[in-house]
This record gives sequence, structure tokens and C-alpha cells, in this order.
Amino acid sequence: MANLGLHKGETMNKSLNIPDDYVPAEDEPFMNERQLEYFRRKLIAWKEDLIEGSKVTISGLQNNTRNIPDITDRASEETDRALELRARDRQRKLVSKIDAALRRIDEGEYGYCEVTGAPISLKRLDARPIATMTLEAQEKHERREKVHRDD
Repeated sequence: MANLGLHKGETMNKSLNIPDDYVPAEDEPFMNERQLEYFRRKLIAWKEDLIEGSKVTISGLQNNTRNIPDITDRASEETDRALELRARDRQRKLVSKIDAALRRIDEGEYGYCEVTGAPISLKRLDARPIATMTLEAQEKHERREKVHRDD
């Protein structure tokens, strides 16, 4: 694992200036400062979007507490609220995973598989910046889970 000379709990320079159109490339050193800053910004923007969406949902749920006399309409509204709350719960868990990824960046462990220690492909990290395993390790993990679930 590369730790880029950081000690546990020490953070990288967060004011690294990278162009807005920067995209990590395979031909540069893996998890260099520019790549780490790119993923940090991507994770923070994703987290901010999720939190803003949660605020909108909470506001909407608070404003929609009305007495609906028709039992069918009330049931439909309660179902909608339950679905919205479940979606928000999934997003809350996603925020926790984003926070964990940001911690891994700070600790110099981001981008490396937690199972094999191998670098996670930049394409995979760009598509799923909270990934903690290489695609191969993830597939193996999912196959094992399916076998145990089917027992």
C-alpha cells in the first residue's frame, strides 16, 4: 500500500490546484496527489448532493403531514413516504461509505484493494469512487456470498 509519506491521521494538502477537466490517466503514477485530489473532490461533491437531497426530503415530509380522509389515498401516500424513507436510509449508508473513502484518502490507503492490496483500476474508481476491492476480488466475494446465501 502506498501511504505517500503520510502518517496516520495526517491529511494531504487539500488546496492542490488541478484543472476542472482533469481526469486520472493510467500513464501517471497511481494515486499521486492529483488523482487523490480528483477523487476527494468527486466524493465530497457526491456527499453534498446526497445531503442536499436529504434536506429536501425531510422538508417535503414535514410539509406533507396532512389529514387525508380517503383510506386509499392515505395508504398510497404512506407507501410513498415509506419508499422515500428507505431510499434516504440507503443514501445515509452511502454517505458513511463516502466518509470512509475520504478517510482512506487521508490515510494513504485509497485506491488499493482491502483484500489483495492490489491497485483498483482507475475506471472502477471513477465509476464507483467508494470501491474497496478490485473487480476480481468483488466478484469472488459476491460468489462466496451467493453460495452461503443459497445454503
